[in-house]
Amino acid sequence: QVQLVESGGGLVQAGGSLRLSCAASRRTFSSYAMGWFRQAPGKERDIVARISWNGANTYYTDSVKGRFTISRDNAKNTVYLQMNSLQPEDTAVYYCAAAPTTTEFPALYSYWGQGTQVTVSS
Repeated sequence: QVQLVESGGGLVQAGGSLRLSCAASRRTFSSYAMGWFRQAPGKERDIVARISWNGANTYYTDSVKGRFTISRDNAKNTVYLQMNSLQPEDTAVYYCAAAPTTTEFPALYSYWGQGTQVTVSS
């Protein structure tokens, strides 16, 4: 079992930045690919970014490319999402998740955090 705890969400004006963190409970964190997902009211939970177990391979959904950066520190059992140039359409609950394989598909992620709210005002 891997417990994931997100932090760093909040309210920010358009054009601002936030850094989300996701701390994992187990040292086996380094064997998991990690993903950030988001879910806006009335919408499905979608992939934002994901990173392979060693950080060598990353993926971003088109709408965040060039603005968001995913990274991980396996020594600290933590994955990050640096979000710059935030826009109102980025408003959502953001979740981190762990998967045994590198994938963009939510159904293949085994463990999920509780989510953190990001609200971007115009």
